[in-house]
Amino acid sequence: MLRVLTLSSLFPNSAQPTFGIFVERQAVGLAALSGVEVEVVAPIGLPPGPLSYHRRYRARARLPLVEEWKGLTVHRPRFPIIPIVGARRTAEAMAESLLPVLRGIRERFPFDVIDAEFFWPDGPAAMLLGRQLGVPFSVTARGSDVQYWMHRPGVAEQILEASRAAGGMLAVSAALGRVMAGFGMPAEKIRTHYTGVDHDRFRPVDRAQAKAELGVAGPLIVTVGALIPGKGQKVAIETAERIPEATLILAGQGPDRPRLEAMVRRKWLGHRVRLVGGLAHDEVAKVMAAADVMLLPSRSEGLANVWVEALASGTPVVTPDVGGAREVIDRPEAGAIVPADPDSMAAAIRAILADPPDQAKVRAASERFSCETNCRSLFEHLSAVAAGRLKRAA
Repeated sequence: MLRVLTLSSLFPNSAQPTFGIFVERQAVGLAALSGVEVEVVAPIGLPPGPLSYHRRYRARARLPLVEEWKGLTVHRPRFPIIPIVGARRTAEAMAESLLPVLRGIRERFPFDVIDAEFFWPDGPAAMLLGRQLGVPFSVTARGSDVQYWMHRPGVAEQILEASRAAGGMLAVSAALGRVMAGFGMPAEKIRTHYTGVDHDRFRPVDRAQAKAELGVAGPLIVTVGALIPGKGQKVAIETAERIPEATLILAGQGPDRPRLEAMVRRKWLGHRVRLVGGLAHDEVAKVMAAADVMLLPSRSEGLANVWVEALASGTPVVTPDVGGAREVIDRPEAGAIVPADPDSMAAAIRAILADPPDQAKVRAASERFSCETNCRSLFEHLSAVAAGRLKRAA
């Protein structure tokens, strides 16, 4: 029996049902394997005193401390944060608050390994907790948790220390693994672990009918991601501007929404550029399958889940050469990798619209990104970490 404690600062809850849904999917799949038990600790950072009642934190503050979530026991302990200025102390504060909680869990659920789902702050927190509890830990790198935080003084040092102490590390793409090694993380402990896509939820449909249900006539471009500068929605709007017959749907929520809405108004594009906010996963699947192209002009990625979800839906992808893009867009039917400027992206989209690939051939590019493969390889990795079989850096 392998008992896994999943530690994730992003995990769905009733207030944010799509928050880290890929972690949820992986944890549920891992727990379904024979000989595996999983419990989840999804800590909630709250600022001190009255600040915790701010609308940004209010819903999270009301969440239960423990609940059953899709067959998993999920613990949601609180830990203190100081927004912006207190970033470098986040992992330490998380570990201090979680230690008594994990000791209590361990009395009835003697977990063999801590599976930290992000490098910051989960990785250094798992390191501190593992030392106190005498339990090995693994850390997964997903993209910005390394590429952004490794440039933050006071944080980068903690991430590197965690990488050296970890029993093993996972990277969501080989490209991200090379970035990690370039930062000085022990390359011999890094294993590529591709995301798994729900092929039952994300699948090809009758595209014309799906567009009609969305009230779309003509070509449909979809961009899915948090509304933040790094995801490139500004470039997506400028790209759509160059394809006047197309509709662009931007799915996601985030602080950039007012700026993007103002841009749409300024360019008089409101009749064909829609900001639809955060969508439930089933709604994302409907929009993705209806699209002729999924456009993601990100500045950086590890391996974007939406790339794989689009391919599973039979929808080709246009994206820049970032992260593991070449590991996903590995054949002409899968789409195009082009510079992240509106002219290049518009040209690539026009080429796809002029000669659309067969949906089944697009979907075939996603077949190796299965939930089954993802969970089985995670089980093998965590089993090795628990047994101390992965090589440790000197």
